[in-house]
Amino acid sequence: MYKIYLVEDDAALTAAVEKTLSEYGNEVKTVSDFRNVTGEFLAYQPQLVLLDIKLPYYNGYHWCTEIRKISQVPVVFLSSASDNMNIVTAIGLGGDDFIAKPVDPMVLNAKIQAVLRRTYEIGGSGGTVRFGGAELRPGDACVVYEGKHIDLTKNELRILQILLDNKGRIVRRDDLMKALWQSDLYVEENTLTVNVGRLRKKLEENGLTDVIVTKPGIGYMIV
Repeated sequence: MYKIYLVEDDAALTAAVEKTLSEYGNEVKTVSDFRNVTGEFLAYQPQLVLLDIKLPYYNGYHWCTEIRKISQVPVVFLSSASDNMNIVTAIGLGGDDFIAKPVDPMVLNAKIQAVLRRTYEIGGSGGTVRFGGAELRPGDACVVYEGKHIDLTKNELRILQILLDNKGRIVRRDDLMKALWQSDLYVEENTLTVNVGRLRKKLEENGLTDVIVTKPGIGYMIV
């Protein structure tokens, strides 16, 4: 059973999502104070946050940023504002996935289960992997380079692990998406691009440049 924190102000959708996720054995807590999302998050200690963008008082981007300051728990955005700019912003702020409204509760459940499965069930912590003078430490979800710790989200960690496992070979986009999202047929392809871009930016900001090479129209590789 997984604990899910649902931050959504549409009462009808909240009830439908809570019912569906609960029927699949999850424990769901819905937000009660839209001014204290971080406080409720800390008190509940969920294993996934399902977060709308348009909310009373502060939007979902604000709360995702606040949650990312204290936790790497998966954050999935749920919003009708599903244009590319909002998807890029959501993923760039640390979101693990983006689900567009309107969405069938069963489809939503399939996506949520996929996120939970890849976060808590698929793969292990693995061992330390060295590359370019840096160390990937899967157990700590970080890269260590010149004494600096670069924290990674679950998706960023998985992407880097897969690319390092195939060092010197191109990993096709389709294969990378399947490895990340398993049987989730509803994932936006743009989500992968944003995740890779965010990972590359983190590495470059800390001095690890030209680590991930893009092969346009094919995929990615570490040389």
